[in-house]
Amino acid sequence: EEQERLERERKQKELERLELKYSESREVDLNKLRHLLEKNHTAVTKWRADAAEKAKWDRYMRCDGKPDPAVQQDIYTYISLWRDDPEVNITPVLQQCDFALQLVEELESLLREVTDPREGQKYQESLSNLQELIVFKQQLATEDILKRANDNIDTETGNMQSVVKDDNITLCLWANFKKNPRFKEFNFEEVGLGFELPKQLAVSDIVVRILHTHYDHLSLLARMAQLQTHTPSHRSDGSSRNRSGDLTSSSVQGTVVDVSEIVQVVDLMEYTPLGGVFYYDVFCLPPQARHVHGWEIRQELDTGLQVFPYPTESLDFDDNEPVTCPPVGVSVSLPDCVVFLETPQVARWDAAGKQWRMDGITDVSYEKEEAKVTFKMGSFQAFVLMQDTYANLPFQSWELRPLDKDSAVFTVNGALIDLSITIQGDRCMLQTEQEKGLSHLQGKWMSCPVLQRAMLSAGINIFVNEYTDKYVSSFGKDPLTEHAAYEQMALFASACAFSWSKWNAECGAGHLVIQGCEHHGSDTVPKDSWSLFLLGAQRYHKLEITEKSEAFSPDHDPGTDCHSTFIHMLQDNMSADGIARTRGSNYLFVDTVQNLLCASRPLMHS
Repeated sequence: EEQERLERERKQKELERLELKYSESREVDLNKLRHLLEKNHTAVTKWRADAAEKAKWDRYMRCDGKPDPAVQQDIYTYISLWRDDPEVNITPVLQQCDFALQLVEELESLLREVTDPREGQKYQESLSNLQELIVFKQQLATEDILKRANDNIDTETGNMQSVVKDDNITLCLWANFKKNPRFKEFNFEEVGLGFELPKQLAVSDIVVRILHTHYDHLSLLARMAQLQTHTPSHRSDGSSRNRSGDLTSSSVQGTVVDVSEIVQVVDLMEYTPLGGVFYYDVFCLPPQARHVHGWEIRQELDTGLQVFPYPTESLDFDDNEPVTCPPVGVSVSLPDCVVFLETPQVARWDAAGKQWRMDGITDVSYEKEEAKVTFKMGSFQAFVLMQDTYANLPFQSWELRPLDKDSAVFTVNGALIDLSITIQGDRCMLQTEQEKGLSHLQGKWMSCPVLQRAMLSAGINIFVNEYTDKYVSSFGKDPLTEHAAYEQMALFASACAFSWSKWNAECGAGHLVIQGCEHHGSDTVPKDSWSLFLLGAQRYHKLEITEKSEAFSPDHDPGTDCHSTFIHMLQDNMSADGIARTRGSNYLFVDTVQNLLCASRPLMHS
């Protein structure tokens, strides 16, 4: 008993000492931290303003005739001139579309940054007009090819089949001249696309078009509609994620129409379309030219390409019963610019509702070895392949480790794939053992925001947003404490390594537990170098327990002090050289590390 009393007294005296020292240094430490953060923030803000001004000046000095997307009159003039351009040949039209797509990307960038709602509305109008004109021009070029389809009939099949490719689209056309009732399917082997037709279509004057745009302009329309009425369901834990590839996932918003019909609208806050859009259409075969005595005779129609009605409402004259219209099939090889961590989901475009839907798709088959998806739909519609946006969350572990001056590597062991992001100044570079689908990203330096969008589009997302906690389990940490931790980790990322701790799940919502230590060089951190730190809203201290302890305890490590900031807690165990290195960190490096941490929120989702 005496020993216990003495131990209690020792602890009480230690707490009083810590409290006194904490009170004496609190204001000084907070002011130093505030000064560092404000200094970096001011420098970053000035750098961004200067960079924006320089970009604006560089555009002006180019004098290349390219319209400025920020000037609405320039865009309207460009759209008007291009709309009146009579060119319909596929090669120059695709070149014009490439140019227009560059303007679309610039407008999308302006939309992400705009703060004035009226300016945002102008950019949105210009964006919509450009996208509609691109579709119109592609349609005209398609019609021009099909008007001369009989000049390119394949002697083996008796039909016309053609493939046109560039960096942004793949256009597959098949014109039915043979009208063979035994015809079932055709595959464009060189591009991994194919289709299957029922007998009614096999004997009709039709053209099948599969236009694969490597970009996606439809999902933006759907997102805008969903943002106005978004009511996602909350996931209680990670096990609620559907891993089976079942198209009737509970995460799809379902509205019961009757016992046999369920409308499954895709929630684009949870699912991400990958690899672009596949437009699957059937048209009436345009009148073909006839050559008579050296003359070319052609029937000119001003109606453009006419959609062939399918399914049709018709009667069988023998028994006066409606004729059934079987579904149409399609096969797609997975695009080589994306990674599917799970079985791909298929969704079709509902033009009337401006939304993606998963109902009306049957006979879905995924051949993993061949990376091929086949399925059927009741009609010809645009479709996409989708994946759970948060398939790689929650993280199994993570680590932020310095490499050199203003350089670090952020490693994430995700739920399904591991990856690392090297940070050098204000640039980031993705590295992962997964090679297929990521050759256009691996080893390429880019800014943090650009890398985030590229990773999301490639299917290896590790970033979160305000909707993530509706779909992925988290520790529910205090966001202010969490944000303060990321700010201070970034300040010391040039000289300190940080890593996940299993105790972060045990310390309560108001606290964070993180492993940290001073580290220099590109070698891995020795296991015995790590220390555990407890981070709170106002206090930070080193823990007595280790990662291998049997139970969590918030007791501080004897002989160490409490601090009001994380960086001053770290400094207690750092060398003079390490502290000097943190003070010399470039503001762009600090900002990039902080943005990466805030975008992925590893303390909340690992």
